[in-house]
Amino acid sequence: MPLAGRLRMTTQRRVILEELSKLKTHPTAAELCQIVRKRLPRISLGTVYRNLEVLSREGIIQKLEAGGQQMRFDGNVETHYHLRCLACGRVADVDMELLRGVEEQVDGQHGFQVLGHHLEFFGVCPQCRGGGEGKERQGR
Repeated sequence: MPLAGRLRMTTQRRVILEELSKLKTHPTAAELCQIVRKRLPRISLGTVYRNLEVLSREGIIQKLEAGGQQMRFDGNVETHYHLRCLACGRVADVDMELLRGVEEQVDGQHGFQVLGHHLEFFGVCPQCRGGGEGKERQGR
């Protein structure tokens, strides 16, 4: 873990990071809190959320934000793309090569210095397509 010297690794932070690193589901803070409570029964949602914010700010985890959606967290900090369900908010990793050269194409436009990019695809997951809510959202 790239934490030496930068961030004090409390027991709570360590457990939160360990549990998040096991997941591929990109949980919300509340979802992760329920998992962490199996190991630390007295931990509060506020504590989990604050620690996720610190870990995100330090670049140890990713915070995935989308307008109008709950924040989700990803233990994989390597650059990769995501797919989000518009019906339930589920997020999955996309297994594809990274787009090369897009930063250079955009760099300098509007005076910006481009430092990187995030790409998120959106659609309706198989579970939501099978139910009424997914079908309604899909038609929009």
